[in-house]
Amino acid sequence: MTTSTPPPPAATSQTGEHPLIGRGNREGNQLFKDWYGRLDAAAERGEKAAYVFVMGNAIELLESFDLPIVHSEINALQTAVRHVSDSYIAQAEDHGYGTDVCGYVKADYGLQLRGGEHPMGRIPKPAIAVYTGACNTYIKWAEIWERMYGIPIVTLDVPGPRAAGVLPGRGNRDFENDLAYVRGQLGELIERLEELTGRRFDVDRLREVMGHANEMTRDWVRVLELNRSHPAVYNAVTDGTVYLGVVNGFRGRPEGARYFRELVEELEHKAANGIGTPFEEQHRLAFVGVPCYPIYRRFSEMFTQHGGIFVGSSYTWFASGGWSTGFEYDLDHPVESLAEGLLVVARASMDAMFHTDRILADLAEPFAIDGIVYHAIKSCRTVSAGLADSRRAVMEQADVGTLLIDSDHMDPRVVSEAQMKNRVDAFFEGLETRKLLARSAS
Repeated sequence: MTTSTPPPPAATSQTGEHPLIGRGNREGNQLFKDWYGRLDAAAERGEKAAYVFVMGNAIELLESFDLPIVHSEINALQTAVRHVSDSYIAQAEDHGYGTDVCGYVKADYGLQLRGGEHPMGRIPKPAIAVYTGACNTYIKWAEIWERMYGIPIVTLDVPGPRAAGVLPGRGNRDFENDLAYVRGQLGELIERLEELTGRRFDVDRLREVMGHANEMTRDWVRVLELNRSHPAVYNAVTDGTVYLGVVNGFRGRPEGARYFRELVEELEHKAANGIGTPFEEQHRLAFVGVPCYPIYRRFSEMFTQHGGIFVGSSYTWFASGGWSTGFEYDLDHPVESLAEGLLVVARASMDAMFHTDRILADLAEPFAIDGIVYHAIKSCRTVSAGLADSRRAVMEQADVGTLLIDSDHMDPRVVSEAQMKNRVDAFFEGLETRKLLARSAS
């Protein structure tokens, strides 16, 4: 889903002194400082925001009404990255939320109880919440805001995929019926936003926002493709999380489109010149799940100290809201195309959570993946359910090593760093053994 993060661990070697190198991380972090600065200023002025989630939102429509937008998962994970999530979570549990409730939800509830107090600045209160059912938690989460603030909450009921695999598109009867259903809901949302803001819907403003979103989509797909390079040009778990933050926080904004144009320039320069991450690449890995944010730096170091670089991540698929599909809007028919986009990318998000085995089996060869790390998290059944089965399915289809570890994305109380490190170390021993056997057999 993703974000401004602390700097990565010190590199063991330099990868180049060209001014392009590292620009994406530097500018991504600065964009998010600016973004939180704007939210803090909006809260100070008493303005209210539209609350959304990273999967299946109508952010282009909200941007066209110039509403401040709050991404609640991003706010929550920032409390974990900055080592204060435990106090927010404890406050929610004091109010009756169980230990198995999503850590994002509990951190956000604690934030609301504190009047929006956040490590990155104050978060404005909501005026409306807009969401889909791409994650089963979203609906109940939004109901918390409805009870606390008496605000309207709008569920965009996007029908999910009826089967795994290639999804039907335009011309398919079921798809066309689903599209008409979503299009009708967008019409209702437009009316609600006009009432809320006192402004008429401006279709040309929506086209402008969608044009910037199209630019970002093309470049986001290119960013993901570029990590086929040897060595990989970025780490999909650490650097990729920064990129995800911009995908979500600046979707439809000119500065977001500019950022990704420049990011592609940087990564293409690295690929052309054989420049990888600051760490020596010995094993190319894929990641499934959500990172362990309470020990984010150490979590990364457990892999990079063995030369393990994440070249791909399911997080960059589902937490980008499904925009890894490359779907682009038809600016001649903006509202119809927005509805189609919601239908396509929300379904892609769900498939990226529940059917990672199909995606990973296809990526293993072109990305030269040596191993796949599955991270199950205690307080998110949605992401974690079925990981063991998915792991088994991938092992039947692709010749890769696998590792299943478990902790949490938010709650430091259930993160055992020593236990995790022992399992990671053993995983790399297995990868080394696999490579020795492969060499001896050739």
